[in-house]
Amino acid sequence: MSEHPIIDICVEPIELCKLLKIADMAGGGEAKTMISEGNVSVNNEVVVQKRKKIRHGDIIEYNGKIIKVAYNPSKKSAEFISTVVSATKNAKKKKRAKSKARVTSSKAVTEPSVKR
Repeated sequence: MSEHPIIDICVEPIELCKLLKIADMAGGGEAKTMISEGNVSVNNEVVVQKRKKIRHGDIIEYNGKIIKVAYNPSKKSAEFISTVVSATKNAKKKKRAKSKARVTSSKAVTEPSVKR
């Protein structure tokens, strides 16, 4: 069995599209397109799930390049940290927007019309 380059991940599981981006195998949009077109395989099986959960020991093949995934919680890259921070901020913004929408819609109670 041949040895493949190893990509360390600090979070398990990780989504396939994010792993391809972190491993510099493809950009974010390109990775999603290639996955949905069936050009990526995980453990020798073609995958079309963009958010397929990847774990320690999985072998990813894309565009003729093969990598093996290793879980190493002590290796947190700057890109990973910024991705987590931005995802958290976006989730909070969405949550605030949803809660404001509910409040606005509940205030839309009409007053009884007065007949003259």
